[in-house]
Amino acid sequence: MFHHHTCSLANISIDKDALLSLKSHISSDPNNILARNWSSSSPVCSWIGITCSSRHNRVTVLDISSMQLHGTIPPHLGNLSFLVSLNISNNTFHGDLPEELAHLQRLKSIDVKSNNLTGAIPSFLSLLPNLRFVYLSMNQFSGEIPSFISNITKLEVLRIQNNFLKGEIPREIGDLPFLTILDLQSNQLSGAIPPSIFNITTMEIIALTRNNLTGELPITICGHLPNLKGLYLSKNNLGGIIPPNLEKCRKLQVLSLSDNEFIGTVPRELANLTALTGLAIAALHLEGEIPVELSNLKNLQNFVLAQNQFSGSVPPTIFNMSALRVLVLDRNKLSGTLPSDLGRGMPNLEELYCGGNNLTGFISDSISNSSRLRALDLVGNSFTGTIPGSLGNLEYLEILDFGGNNFVSDSTLSFLTSFTKCRNLRALCW
Repeated sequence: MFHHHTCSLANISIDKDALLSLKSHISSDPNNILARNWSSSSPVCSWIGITCSSRHNRVTVLDISSMQLHGTIPPHLGNLSFLVSLNISNNTFHGDLPEELAHLQRLKSIDVKSNNLTGAIPSFLSLLPNLRFVYLSMNQFSGEIPSFISNITKLEVLRIQNNFLKGEIPREIGDLPFLTILDLQSNQLSGAIPPSIFNITTMEIIALTRNNLTGELPITICGHLPNLKGLYLSKNNLGGIIPPNLEKCRKLQVLSLSDNEFIGTVPRELANLTALTGLAIAALHLEGEIPVELSNLKNLQNFVLAQNQFSGSVPPTIFNMSALRVLVLDRNKLSGTLPSDLGRGMPNLEELYCGGNNLTGFISDSISNSSRLRALDLVGNSFTGTIPGSLGNLEYLEILDFGGNNFVSDSTLSFLTSFTKCRNLRALCW
């Protein structure tokens, strides 16, 4: 028993030395958290940000996130051999992550997001057999995503968004059998999306927005993604059609495809994605009519269809989608009228954009039933009649644009006197 106690004291002193080395590498600690608290005169396991195991009395968690710390990570941190979770996120650490962290064989989670770390994606990650969660986002990592990522066989979450990564997404990522979140947004990745990624049955989030990806989506994209909840592919150079097979991702909540080169029509099959809360298919090359079936998406809150070549009238049932908060239809070739009871079926609507189309008719007073409306843009259509005075009852209204229509001009003055309740109004054009 005496021997064991001596042993554990010796081991905790190793941890203590490693942490004091980290403290010495911190050049700025504006809140004096570590300066005050990490003291040789108090037990390591009582220090702020430190958790120890009761069994071995060793440091298992190091969490110094969001402390406004500035400095570098010393190699001595690799001596915390019982560490399970390392979190230094939301500080301003710079330099490389030392390869000595490969000694942290028990590590399950590493979170270094929101720092100023540089260099390549650390190769030591592939030497950590228990690693499940890797958060490297919002740093200055550069180079390519290494294929050795596939060696982290237990990996569940990989987030590397907002860095300076180039090259192609390695096909080997598709070999990670437990991956649930792949977030590579806001880098400079190019080439096609490896089809193997769409075969990881555990996948819940695929986020590749704001890269330079090209190619087409597989026709069978959702054949092996029963758990997918979010597919974020906006702001790339992806082409081809939107695969109707997307309907098989039955748990999909957000489908974001805007700002790409997709062509063709909107697949009616998307109406089968009943869990969908967000659908963004703007700034593409889509044509034809807006499928009336999409109004069956009862949970849809954000519906963005702007900057396409959609024609025909807007299906009236879309204006009965009661969960809608944002409806964006501007800059298409839509014609026809808006419903005479506009606003009655959308009590949660906050933003309605219909500008730059060929819409006609009048705007009903019932628009005020969308009492949460913050933005109403009808610019550049052929609406007639008077501007509804009921708009003056919309207390949250911030943006109102009627320009380029045929509203009766003498109605403007009476309208202007009616919106004294619109205290948030900051843009008004007619």
